[in-house]
Amino acid sequence: MASAADHVLVVEDGRPATADNPSAGPVYRCKYAKDGLLDLPTDINSPWQFFSEAVKKYPNEQMLGRRLTTDSKVGPYTWITYKEAHDAAIRIGSAIRSRGVDPGHCCGIYGSNCPEWIIAMEACMSQGVTYVPLYDTLGVNAVEFIINHAEVSLVFVQEKTVSSILSCQKGCSSNLKTIVSFGEVSSTQKEEAKNQCVSLFSWNEFSLMGNSDETKLPPKRKTDICTIMYTSGTTGEPKGVILNNAAMSIQVLSIDKMLEVTDRPCDTSDVFFSYLPLAHVYDQVMEIYFLSRGSSVGYWRGDIRYLMDDVQALQPTVFCGVPRVYDKVYAGVMQKISASGLIRKKIFDFAYNYKLGNMKKGFSQEEASPRLDRLMFDKIKEAFGGRAHMLLSGAAPLPRHVEEFLRIIPASNLSQGYGLTESCGGSFTTLAGVFSMVGTVGVPMPTVEARLVSVPEMGYDAFSADVPRGEICLRGNSMFSGYHKRQDLTDQVLIDGWFHTGI
Repeated sequence: MASAADHVLVVEDGRPATADNPSAGPVYRCKYAKDGLLDLPTDINSPWQFFSEAVKKYPNEQMLGRRLTTDSKVGPYTWITYKEAHDAAIRIGSAIRSRGVDPGHCCGIYGSNCPEWIIAMEACMSQGVTYVPLYDTLGVNAVEFIINHAEVSLVFVQEKTVSSILSCQKGCSSNLKTIVSFGEVSSTQKEEAKNQCVSLFSWNEFSLMGNSDETKLPPKRKTDICTIMYTSGTTGEPKGVILNNAAMSIQVLSIDKMLEVTDRPCDTSDVFFSYLPLAHVYDQVMEIYFLSRGSSVGYWRGDIRYLMDDVQALQPTVFCGVPRVYDKVYAGVMQKISASGLIRKKIFDFAYNYKLGNMKKGFSQEEASPRLDRLMFDKIKEAFGGRAHMLLSGAAPLPRHVEEFLRIIPASNLSQGYGLTESCGGSFTTLAGVFSMVGTVGVPMPTVEARLVSVPEMGYDAFSADVPRGEICLRGNSMFSGYHKRQDLTDQVLIDGWFHTGI
């Protein structure tokens, strides 16, 4: 029976204590990077190349979808193709440059997940412009702070946030000069913007300001800053995490590698459901990956009450979730089983425990109980639309009973992981076929190495013969370049090439 340890290599022994490093444990790497960390091919310089190449291969495939509401009635998903999204990104990118935003400058994106969010991101990438996600969950003044700190002169905003961005214009008027709505804008809003010395455009108006000339796109370099993502610290102001083109690109290839190991690389048959905030790196990197493979991305309506209704309408093949969502799915399924009667509940419990027992013995998910899968467990897949072959979880640990439940679902491989913005969202991941990884964050991604550093004042010993414990430290090719305009904070966490996570 394969264990988690069979998938991890020790590539360096621990080293003696120093003033900066009280006691560093062994360096760990996953076996899929045994010959060295996954590196970026020489011909890839930017995530933009993933998208532009996908457009050439899959111009007429469905790319971005949403459900439209008319007279309080929601319709089916409607789609735009790769070619349509690409042409829109080129025009929007050209319009960005027409407003004096040059390569290396910063452009903000503020709003819920939708096709325009991704098109604005791709537009920035096409022009070598750094995109900066904005969100107000860090506090009421966070948007204003980020605009000023990153010197953002142009912001794309959702229709409903136009008023919010105008309300903070007074505090960032020295930087912000242009606002572009994802939708329409009213004459009243235009007048208010004019009075505050900022230009306000609808999406269509702004698009007409650009052209479709792809031959004038600026060159990209691996070291260019792709995005600055602001995260909260335990105290003080938000920190701007710098992620360059190389880090974002290699993380996309790392996802492809681990899906190949865990399940299969995605393709044009796959559909991804987007609801986790695009302002965070987790969903961003996942969407860049799916778009590199010609897959489709469907967006939720932005209302948690209708989340699972959107899932049923889209029928995604891959679902990225967080424990809170998976726990609700688990509770809903178990409630239906309990309501079906005592006898059916006992039959389900027997089947569940039988399959779970076989998986604990080392049987694969497919081999553990194929007959019971057909009779009992196939129906559980309907909770995710019926077609999901891959479930991913992050942000927090899954309760063990929920993780075991999700691993029971036939043909829906589950992986949960751990990561930070500073590591492009993914540092460790479990493998669906290795049951001994249940309750853990799995093995390092093939782009990073990890080690524990002892913390004597907390009783953490990285060399403990029982259970090694310590602060998690990371280094590798998908790591951040530092904190924007905060060399002091950067120096505190990057020591001898290792990022000290504080965890």
